[in-house]
Amino acid sequence: MAKVLTPEMYTALRDKETSSGFTLDDVIQTGVDNPGHPFIMTVGCVAGDEETYEVFRDLMDPVIEDRHGGYKPTDRHKTDLNPENLQGGADLDLDYVLSSRVRTGRSIRGFCLPPHCSRGERRAIENLTIQSLDSLDGEFKGKYYALKNMTEDEQQQLVDDHFLFDKPVSPLLLASGMARDWPDGRGIWHNNNKSFLVWVNEEDHLRVISMQQGGNMREVFTRFCTGLTKIEGLFKEQGHEFMWNKHLGYVLTCPSNLGTGLRAGVHIKLPLLSKNDQFGEILKRLRLQKRGTGGVDTAAVGGVFDISNADRLGFSEVELVQMVVDGVNLLIIMEKRLETGEDIDDLMPEQK
Repeated sequence: MAKVLTPEMYTALRDKETSSGFTLDDVIQTGVDNPGHPFIMTVGCVAGDEETYEVFRDLMDPVIEDRHGGYKPTDRHKTDLNPENLQGGADLDLDYVLSSRVRTGRSIRGFCLPPHCSRGERRAIENLTIQSLDSLDGEFKGKYYALKNMTEDEQQQLVDDHFLFDKPVSPLLLASGMARDWPDGRGIWHNNNKSFLVWVNEEDHLRVISMQQGGNMREVFTRFCTGLTKIEGLFKEQGHEFMWNKHLGYVLTCPSNLGTGLRAGVHIKLPLLSKNDQFGEILKRLRLQKRGTGGVDTAAVGGVFDISNADRLGFSEVELVQMVVDGVNLLIIMEKRLETGEDIDDLMPEQK
């Protein structure tokens, strides 16, 4: 945001607002309050409704282009939620891959996004979600748990199990206004065996997550695509569709999550490769990113990392999951080489 926004642009945009009243100051508040770090570039702006990306496009388009590897204002997004198009992914090596998950966000058209929505809107989204998900059956049959009805211990247990979002203590979330009225209108829905989850009213209206222990990413992705398609159908039956357009794909709160909004990742043991000087370069070439297993801004413990796709926009869901499957397989081959004291220079990938 700070790289793009000039005094002249601020002057040109400061009196504009969306039809729900979201202003330029609202868009940039999180970046103003959190100047960031010279080597860790966060986005520094958020959307308050679907119109934000159009009304403030002079700011948003260059931010999106920079964050998403040159994605131009004229580019069209592609969607592919057919798991049959994924090659392999059913047998990532269990000696290294501990768990697999795929998540995305969805916004419900006609409501303001979490930085700007009213308490009434948030409750309406919660009720709409409960009504829609209640009719899921079979593998997807489950139950909704409202945060305000949980004890502290119950909340913490779900957070520790990586099922539930934590309290909004991040300065980025707080500055953007997403923590208002906490915990009113927030909750988690999950199926009976906790392999398919929906977060309600955290950073986005909905966060949809498919996860399980082990290395069967194909199974995780298939459940993800099936469940997501079912949910979209149920919302449409109630007269609501998700925010989507041909340029931005699925519209979400943070410009970093536009397009697919998808993050496919594994928790993987790479104690030797992670100490290699080329680890960062290898991930960059594979279009992957690393986090600690506690999520963004956490450190790896015992050589275990959360490795996921770096891109969200400009690639389809299948293409992004394919990058993770292929990349993780290569990382495991490299780790095995290092275990036997061999060199990995010949395995260095080309830039994807």
